[in-house]
Amino acid sequence: MPRINPRQLPQNLRQGLAPIYVVTGDEPLLVQECCDSIREAARKHGFNERDLLHGEHNFDWGQLLSAAGSLSLFADKKIIELRLPGGKPGDKGSKALQEFASMANEETLLLLVLPRLDRSQLNSKWVKALEAKGVLIQIWPVDASEMPRWIHQRLRANGLDAEPEAIQILAERVEGNLLAASQEIEKLKLLAQDSVITADTMNNAVASSARYDVFGLIDKALAGDAAGAVRTLQGLRAEGVEAPVVLWAIAREIRTLLETQQKLDQGQPINRLVRIQKRQPLVQAACQRLRPRHLENFLMRARAVDNAIKGGKEMDPWAGLLELTLNLSGKRSI
Repeated sequence: MPRINPRQLPQNLRQGLAPIYVVTGDEPLLVQECCDSIREAARKHGFNERDLLHGEHNFDWGQLLSAAGSLSLFADKKIIELRLPGGKPGDKGSKALQEFASMANEETLLLLVLPRLDRSQLNSKWVKALEAKGVLIQIWPVDASEMPRWIHQRLRANGLDAEPEAIQILAERVEGNLLAASQEIEKLKLLAQDSVITADTMNNAVASSARYDVFGLIDKALAGDAAGAVRTLQGLRAEGVEAPVVLWAIAREIRTLLETQQKLDQGQPINRLVRIQKRQPLVQAACQRLRPRHLENFLMRARAVDNAIKGGKEMDPWAGLLELTLNLSGKRSI
């Protein structure tokens, strides 16, 4: 079966369902939309039951094979959705996935969701076994140069168009966050007086949604302004901003700080590492305040928050985001 990208998925689903779908990538919006499309297509084919499994540390891989063999009396077909946030099943998981692939049938559909796989993982036995019976959807990041084109395509799909300057304004506003871009486009559908979005309309729309800004939250945290960062976080929640958008921004900043810190330690100047001049002192202060071990612990905590957002019950996602905000502000350490 093929390796495809998200644009090819609708046509692939129209050709019929496979027993296995592997969705791999680090773009939450595109991952979510691919999974939604697969679930919807499966429901149309009578898959009315769904088991959700989280393949985290110490996961019992017997649950996967047990789920495959435990169809309900009232549902002919079942979706088994397995989320593997670490991306590496280990020896036991590899064997279980290969065994599942060997038993693939029309009564169960496996939807495996995991981060972007590297070349060695794509060549592993368990991936090859799943691919032999199913479809692998590879989701690649949309970089800054591709973002305006992605936004334009998204606008067109929603029955809108925009001036090039307006598209650039939105691209700069969301800074590569596809989920935030999608939410802004939904707002534009309500605000637009006609089908063409002008630069003025985009500016006004951006200004109206910028009272509590995700990137303002990051800058306050980097500056050590814990109280201001917490107020902004509370404002974001009150205004209905989705938790994954906030987590994406915080996790991205933590990863950037780790990389920046390494390069600063190698003697590279801050002005070559941080392009926006006004952010240079913020990043430099944060790098002095937070050491790599802190940032690595924050990333582990961010993964736990991500699991909570995806359906785990071990914490309230917003409580986790509050803790990460305080961590980044230097008021707590994990």
